Amino acid sequence: MVMPIPSLLFSLQILLIITFTYQTKAVYDEINNYHYFCDQSNNKANYTANSTYHKNLNTVLTTLTSNTDINYGFYNFSFGENNDKVYSIGLCRGDLLTNDCRSCLSGSRDNLTSVCPNQREAIFWSQNERCMLRYSDRLIFGIMEDVPTFHSNNENDSADVNLSNEVVTTLLNNLTSKAVKGDSRLKYAAGSLPGPTVEIIYGLVQCTPDLSEKKCNSCLVESLQQIPSCCKGKIGGRVVRPSCNMRFETSYEFYDTSPTASSSSPPPPSALSPPPNTTGKSNKSSTIGIAVAVPVAIVALVFIFVCIYFKRRKSKKKFEEIQEEDQDDKIEIFESLQFNFNTICNATNDFIVSNKLGEGGFGVVYKGQLSNGQEIAVKRLSRDSGQGDLEFKNEVLLVARLQHRNLVRLLGFCLEGVERLLVYEFVHNKSLDYFIFDQAKREELYWGMRYKIILGIARGILYLHEDSRLRIIHRDLKASNILLDEDMNPKIADFGMARLFGVDQTQENTRRIVGTYGYMAPEYAMHGEFSVKSDVFSFGILILEIVSGMKNSGVRDGESIEYLSSFAWRNWRDGTISNTIDPTLNNDSQNEIMRCIHIGLLCVQENVASRPTMNSVVVMLNSPSVTLPIPSEPAFHMDVQNFQDISSAQESINEMSNTELYPR
Repeated sequence: MVMPIPSLLFSLQILLIITFTYQTKAVYDEINNYHYFCDQSNNKANYTANSTYHKNLNTVLTTLTSNTDINYGFYNFSFGENNDKVYSIGLCRGDLLTNDCRSCLSGSRDNLTSVCPNQREAIFWSQNERCMLRYSDRLIFGIMEDVPTFHSNNENDSADVNLSNEVVTTLLNNLTSKAVKGDSRLKYAAGSLPGPTVEIIYGLVQCTPDLSEKKCNSCLVESLQQIPSCCKGKIGGRVVRPSCNMRFETSYEFYDTSPTASSSSPPPPSALSPPPNTTGKSNKSSTIGIAVAVPVAIVALVFIFVCIYFKRRKSKKKFEEIQEEDQDDKIEIFESLQFNFNTICNATNDFIVSNKLGEGGFGVVYKGQLSNGQEIAVKRLSRDSGQGDLEFKNEVLLVARLQHRNLVRLLGFCLEGVERLLVYEFVHNKSLDYFIFDQAKREELYWGMRYKIILGIARGILYLHEDSRLRIIHRDLKASNILLDEDMNPKIADFGMARLFGVDQTQENTRRIVGTYGYMAPEYAMHGEFSVKSDVFSFGILILEIVSGMKNSGVRDGESIEYLSSFAWRNWRDGTISNTIDPTLNNDSQNEIMRCIHIGLLCVQENVASRPTMNSVVVMLNSPSVTLPIPSEPAFHMDVQNFQDISSAQESINEMSNTELYPR
């Protein structure tokens, strides 16, 4: 049966309307494609209206657009004194004219104060990163900062993925070398290289010019290392940080090579930029355009439906533990993160003993320094370690995707012969257990510092459970796997035992029990059942250890030994909770300390359903006004005999990880 002409025309009209609507939505999304972050530290009180800080901030932001010293698109200014002093930075893309730069910063100022009201620290990137505006109540000049960060990519794949990746890496490396040589006015470079076929790949990199050459290089190198995880094989992508940004596009010159020109040719459509407008077409051209647009629209719709189908089908697929048989395929995703073994040897001075940082069941950790001056920590797995290729590749695949200030950052890895190495950022202080379980060093951790550590760990776990692209169960949270940077900020480390969960998945069973006994939830230790609540249990143990300064492995009370969680609960029940508090805290912030013990006891309850989620935990820690429920008796309330019996039984049937090494 042949469809009548009117019906056919009506159907085509519907298709064109759908296609036009889809294109319009894409343009709308791009026009509104700005990014902002408010008060990243999350531990500062907001300023109040008409306060001194508010007035100083208004002065800084007002001066921003009226200042005549915005040369080369960079502006920095501070105003005020002491705690009310405001520091600000404005940076425009290197190809913008002065007037365009000032206009962009003016718009950013209005947007920033709108989306981040009453915040003492905020940052805003305009559309396509044409400009960035940030302010803070702390010094931000000359400091390389890598958080907050964001990245995006063009969803279309390159015609020749491998060759395209090589060109992109070469191009961005070359541009980095040029940009870092800039002076205190401009650190910017843009250029292009021929792509794998007939296209051209364009790139742009830029640092805030207040950075030294070394810091600029470090920021851009770290950004380039993120390209494979976000944009590998794509025809466009970007990585943006407060101190630097980089971007590449295929067959689209997204920057202006002649800023003094009055106009430039409109760029072709891209998933990272709006499609061009065309005017002045003749009727004949319009007719031809419609004739071409109709079949193109139909093909596009079919393609969209196919993509949606496979995407929905993929989303239903359960996230299984990364299996050994497909590791070699997945590891290729991170091939650009792979270090040459000789490079690591040179960085660690051939793994000299004096560079040794720590040692555990999986091997030794060494300090090193790359040729660009960046300090690293190298985890060299022993050949007979409990962590085989499966756990090694699992850690690479997981950690390379994770970006959070409270997670240790993986810089790369090495698989060469029998050598298996993990290269991490260098974290200047040791792990939490180095401080909290040492009588002398524990005194250095006053309560405010301990509370910051507790809150930072909670935010890191919350990111793993709910905010990262993958839902991850760590399964080995303990004091030795919490590293402390130079400011004593906690960073969760050692993801060799982590497991991926589907978005809607809540629980899984395993026959292979891994982790550290004492930190393991009872349902996991006894039955192999683990979930996000397993990590919550481990976090509860960490809270009690941080507050008390005692190890959970056994607290002696007279002639019996019991777990710290049981010891704390008994004292909480009997009204003698002060027995659980570290005496070196000198009764500081008693209410806050008692509240943390209460939260810790809620986390270690034997009933899985009674334990709070990490989202609830963060709310409890941040909001003293939230009423806490009464905790029930925790798991593993036992005397010394039961403790020894269960420990022996578990060690005989389960594969345990008790690693004490830390990639600092």
